[in-house]
Amino acid sequence: MDLFGHLKTYDYGEVHFGLDKATGLKAIVAIHDSRLGPSLGGCRFLPYDTDEAALIDALRLARGMTYKAALAGLKHGGGKSVLIRPRQHFDRVALFRAFGKFIDGLGGHYITAEDSGTGLEDMEVIRTATKHVTGVDVKNGGSGDPSPFTALGVRRGIEACVKHKLGKTTLEGVHVAVQGVGHVGYHLCKELFEAGAKISVADVDPLKAERAHREFKATVVPLDQIFEVACDVIAPCALGSALNDQTIPRLKAKIVAGAANNQLAEPRNGDDLHQRGILYAPDYAINAGGLVNVAQEVTGYDATVSRERTLKIYDTILEIAERSTKLRSPTYRIADILVEEKLAAAAR
Repeated sequence: MDLFGHLKTYDYGEVHFGLDKATGLKAIVAIHDSRLGPSLGGCRFLPYDTDEAALIDALRLARGMTYKAALAGLKHGGGKSVLIRPRQHFDRVALFRAFGKFIDGLGGHYITAEDSGTGLEDMEVIRTATKHVTGVDVKNGGSGDPSPFTALGVRRGIEACVKHKLGKTTLEGVHVAVQGVGHVGYHLCKELFEAGAKISVADVDPLKAERAHREFKATVVPLDQIFEVACDVIAPCALGSALNDQTIPRLKAKIVAGAANNQLAEPRNGDDLHQRGILYAPDYAINAGGLVNVAQEVTGYDATVSRERTLKIYDTILEIAERSTKLRSPTYRIADILVEEKLAAAAR
């Protein structure tokens, strides 16, 4: 594994490794940047094929968190933790308590939250070992599940894209195809349904897709055909790299705006979308609602403040889209420039 080569590629930073033989904990905490404040980012718990795959996932995600926090105006840097899920039997409570102790040893340099493979219960376990955790139960001063706020921000981002690209001021009758209807995807469908949008869905779990059909009148599409749906907006809400050399040529949507992290398999895929005239809402710009929400826990949670700040994602996405059109440059580059300006100012 070319460890320092990977760090250089993603412009790091620091990485911390934690191993606890008693519980099977194998943890990677990637801290990309802390110029704006202590790093904040979720904890991913998945069965990776190799240690290197887990490291690269942590590096990519943490870098995205730096950009997400900066663009959302938060006083936090970007971090992410990846826990390699044991393939043999393990005690989940003991493992996450060990992870909490590991985080506590970092002295607040990294603050965790839930992510793919983790939930509120895991954050509560971590809370028994460290105070450097967000997304805990409301009764314990937390904000609970951040998914509804992420979905709210994505819906607002979609509205901004629809206004810029389609000239419509509402989502009434706008057709949105949602890839992945898990935590965030489900709440996004709820937001879209209440806004009057037409919805198509696909998920690896047929029960989740059926739930969206039952509750939101969504049309269920086979998973391998979701990118071919003739729609106004495609919303990737599953795992990353959904926009790649295989899927982009199949797109029939005018807009890509979803909740997934790291949607572009390669940066050049953002150029591919731009060349095809498809408006892409940079993932870290549109899906920041959950981060905005849990960040409020650090200083004292206020749901009203979280909602007000999440609604501003509309302005951010609209500004990126307008600058992209004016400068004839891909949206992902415009978003990166805005972030780099903020980080440079913080360094000064």
